[in-house]
Amino acid sequence: MKSTVRILLASAALAAAAGTAFAQGQAQGRHEPRAFSRPTERVEARLAYVKTALKITDAQQAQWNAYADVQRQQAAEREAKMREWRAKMQEHRQQMADDKSAHEHKRPSAVERLDFAEKMHANAIERINAQLAAIKPLYAALSDEQKKVADVVLVPQHRGGFGHGHGRRGMA
Repeated sequence: MKSTVRILLASAALAAAAGTAFAQGQAQGRHEPRAFSRPTERVEARLAYVKTALKITDAQQAQWNAYADVQRQQAAEREAKMREWRAKMQEHRQQMADDKSAHEHKRPSAVERLDFAEKMHANAIERINAQLAAIKPLYAALSDEQKKVADVVLVPQHRGGFGHGHGRRGMA
């Protein structure tokens, strides 16, 4: 377990260093592609870390592969959505530059906002269900010691977004 703590601390230190480098680049006005900026790049590093932390055995490899495939597929979907959003924003900026009078921002109606929220939540439920379908067999194949590690590294707690700041209060 001590090695897991060391790995987690090393990961945190690397993340802090990357964040500092990113902030310095942003302050200087640079928008260069950086290492691990795409979800498909990050997922491979994350999978390597989790697999090492869990000490996956040959007998657990099939369940691990199913889990890893879901993670890769979801990363590819996130990356495609990011490209789509960036293209849409670039098109919007171009329209704004071409026609200054088109700079009219219309706030969505209450119904439109709720429709959007419903779509976002439905997509989240779909992603979670896919993850559960892959994680349950993997988790069942793990030893008790591996499960202790899996409870920490398999599904990281996200900071920000919905429920920000609530930590694990609801889990107790």
